[in-house]
Amino acid sequence: MSMTSMVVLGLSIATLLLLLGALWATMRPDRKGRASEPPAEVAPPEAPLAAPVGAPGRAGTDYTDPRTIQVGDRIDVHGSPQRVLGAMFVSWQGRQWTEFLLRDRARRLQWLSVEVLPGDPPHLEVKLWSEVPAQGMVPAKSMLIMEGVEFYPVERGTAAFRCEGDTGTPERGLLDFADYRAADGRLLSFERIQGGAWTAAYAQPLPPGSISIVHRAH
Repeated sequence: MSMTSMVVLGLSIATLLLLLGALWATMRPDRKGRASEPPAEVAPPEAPLAAPVGAPGRAGTDYTDPRTIQVGDRIDVHGSPQRVLGAMFVSWQGRQWTEFLLRDRARRLQWLSVEVLPGDPPHLEVKLWSEVPAQGMVPAKSMLIMEGVEFYPVERGTAAFRCEGDTGTPERGLLDFADYRAADGRLLSFERIQGGAWTAAYAQPLPPGSISIVHRAH
């Protein structure tokens, strides 16, 4: 057999083997199963919703009622021991609220206001006030800026008050107030006693259970 015939025969055999291999590959069953549908997409589990938070100061039976606080009591506010030095009972246009003067271990003074707001059912609004420098400011009837934050007027008026204990104010008299709220919910209030100098304070609403009475006054 000539060399040319051998080359042609070899090529023919190689071509035949390739064709047989391709045919076998197409007839071989697919291990992954071509007819099977792709696995369904599983949605990632949703994060659990946060537990609902009660409205600030809502009345209940499982925590101390701030209305029972008395002058001379030792109380705990958010884990901070406080002494109740005095109380100011305020009335204005049929509304009534109480402001307690507190002193902590660092002898820092703060006011705690407690007011029953109408509703169904009525609920308590309890706020802790921290004084801020007013720097001779006078509460405007329009927007004002305190420490770079814009506050807008909510209500203002002149209320009557009477005091018990040590409040640093007359036993009875009149106080002017002007309340403001920022877009983020922050509260700001101005007060002056008997036409004196204005003082300013920020309010922090307290949720239920923030206050406990450690020791009752005798």
